[in-house]
Amino acid sequence: MFSCDYKTLSLTFNDFHDVADKNMPEYGQYCLLELKDGRFTGGSWYPNDYHKKIAKGKFIRGTADVVEVTDVLRWHLLDGYDLTCKLEDPDMGNINLESKKEGRPSKKFSGFKSTRDGDCPEEDQYCLIILLNGRVASGRWNKFREKNEGTFIYAPALGQYTSEKVWAWTPLSSDYFFEIEQERKKERIREEELNKNPSLDENKFKYGKDIFAYYEKALEKLRKKYPWASMAQMMKNTPWDIVPLHGQYVFGQKSKTYDGYDMVTECKKGNSTEEFIKFLCEYAEDTVKRSNPEEKFKFGHDIEVYLEKAYGKVKKDYHWFDKKMLKKARSYAIKQIDGDWEFVEKYKGDSKEYICECESAERFIENVEYEYQDIALSENPVVSEYKVPFKSIEIHGWYLEHYIFYKLKSGDYKVDVQAGDRVTGGSRTFFITPDCFKAKTYEEFLDNYLSIVPGTSFGLGKKELLPNKELKNFLGY
Repeated sequence: MFSCDYKTLSLTFNDFHDVADKNMPEYGQYCLLELKDGRFTGGSWYPNDYHKKIAKGKFIRGTADVVEVTDVLRWHLLDGYDLTCKLEDPDMGNINLESKKEGRPSKKFSGFKSTRDGDCPEEDQYCLIILLNGRVASGRWNKFREKNEGTFIYAPALGQYTSEKVWAWTPLSSDYFFEIEQERKKERIREEELNKNPSLDENKFKYGKDIFAYYEKALEKLRKKYPWASMAQMMKNTPWDIVPLHGQYVFGQKSKTYDGYDMVTECKKGNSTEEFIKFLCEYAEDTVKRSNPEEKFKFGHDIEVYLEKAYGKVKKDYHWFDKKMLKKARSYAIKQIDGDWEFVEKYKGDSKEYICECESAERFIENVEYEYQDIALSENPVVSEYKVPFKSIEIHGWYLEHYIFYKLKSGDYKVDVQAGDRVTGGSRTFFITPDCFKAKTYEEFLDNYLSIVPGTSFGLGKKELLPNKELKNFLGY
């Protein structure tokens, strides 16, 4: 730790360069910036042409956070300074970055603070910082949600200096992002004051401030059409509540903003008690409709019955599949949750159980089948492969990257298709069912196969695959 007192320390910048002179920093160098309106900030220089030293470009401060060079009066390097030796001097009071030059402007910054003392910048405040390695830098403060700590963002993709790396900081000038956050902070304070004693519209809230009184009324109406309807079913969608907003009670939903603050979404269809109850019925109807216990549990409440049906269906085509392989599977059960019977699942290594949102027994069995199929394929080693050659193929905006057939140890086959665009991608694996190979000819096989992996969806159709003699031979035709 450095010996000098950051509370009395000043940094003086003496080597500013005028943008008008068109003598710009090197690509990527981080700089202290004096703007034309007199404010100070920082940024990393990115010219429009990386191969030429031109005065056209921008200074990047973070993701979607830039300063155009046309707004900058002059710049001063932050990179390249190591203040370690000076900071180890207990009597150090001011550090000059470069010698003061006649006719050149200089700027002094002081008032440094430390997060180790519990002093943190305000949210989105842009700061000049001194790192624990003695370097000078800058960044925008991003507060962590749940404690009085944070990090200084200085580059895209959340390039940052965590508070553990920072010795001291002092704020630079206010800017657009900081002003927006300050206005949001003022609005939150105003909202808190208004909501200390909210008013209540008696016509709108005939049954008082207990939201369950309104849910009960809606439930009575729903049960006329769906006798099995329950409160638990109605509450599966994001529940509504009676909450204060702008100084009055409203029907609304509470949630958190990305930065951890409470947010209320008001129900615009609840101008009266009757209207809101009608809305609750409409809001929950689809969930209630799909929760008919006679459909969900038509085979009873023994989970093994459902799992056995799924196993039998998978075993039909995945003939090597056996119950020893199920040690990899999730565990399933049928339990009462808030008074309603539900299918629940628990992943390996996870103590928490999750509700399987399935409207019918068939849908639940189908979901289990998908898992069992994946397990079966993972337990059947690949013995050989054939990569289908192709030229550039576009599939609904994505480009085909690979199309590979695999022969498995059991003698069966699967195919893996991968596609992507400039920033993302995905792949799918398909088991080629034995029924496909009942075809006597390669052409007949393709007719069966393309019903599983259609060319319109995955890039290669009969026109491209039929002439491929190597693939024909690989598949045993």
